[in-house]
Amino acid sequence: MPAAVPVWFISLAALGALYLSAACIPLLAHLAHLALCLRRPIDLRRRYGTWAVITGPTTGLGKATAMELASRGISLVLLDLDAANLQSVSESIARTHPSIQTKTVVFDLSLVGTAAGDQSIQELREAVEGLDVGVLVNNAAVARPGVLYVHEADMERLARMIRVNVTGLTEVTAAVLPGILQRGRGAIVNVGSGSTVAVPSFPLYTVYSATKRWVPICIRENSFLDPLTFY
Repeated sequence: MPAAVPVWFISLAALGALYLSAACIPLLAHLAHLALCLRRPIDLRRRYGTWAVITGPTTGLGKATAMELASRGISLVLLDLDAANLQSVSESIARTHPSIQTKTVVFDLSLVGTAAGDQSIQELREAVEGLDVGVLVNNAAVARPGVLYVHEADMERLARMIRVNVTGLTEVTAAVLPGILQRGRGAIVNVGSGSTVAVPSFPLYTVYSATKRWVPICIRENSFLDPLTFY
């Protein structure tokens, strides 16, 4: 007759199984994301709409997103504080994707709450009026000043960061969201920061990290949509 398995061995095996299960959950989540990346591309026009609004589309990730959406047949409303850069991106899109329409709105997000900011918000509302806007990409952000103690930083620059990353994002979303909800379809893509999820704290960047923490909360808590946040 085989010897009975010791209780301590069963307990350790159970703990090992629990630990292994917990370790496999993130792996399974990554595999699921990989499967989504490998699936057939979605027809964005049919699923969401024929227009997208992008903030900060003149450089880096914002410009790459604008060009990708244009290649997928999505016309664009582009928001940036520099009129010359907006014109340059619009011309580049027109050369590479002649069938794509573009509209531009010069909008310095750090001016929200001022007369100039109110005028820009009104121009944005007028630009999207009557358009089948199905995608909003909240990309624009300010990351500087950084690597500074609060007492060493220029307070106006920190205030500008908060206005752009928090208030500006909220105002733009509030201007575009009603049309999306009315049509009953759409996607809001928020560009976040790993500083809010990858590390427990972000010394000397705490103001920036706090503003980016607002990004995934803003729409989730204030609409019926499930926004996407990329870090």
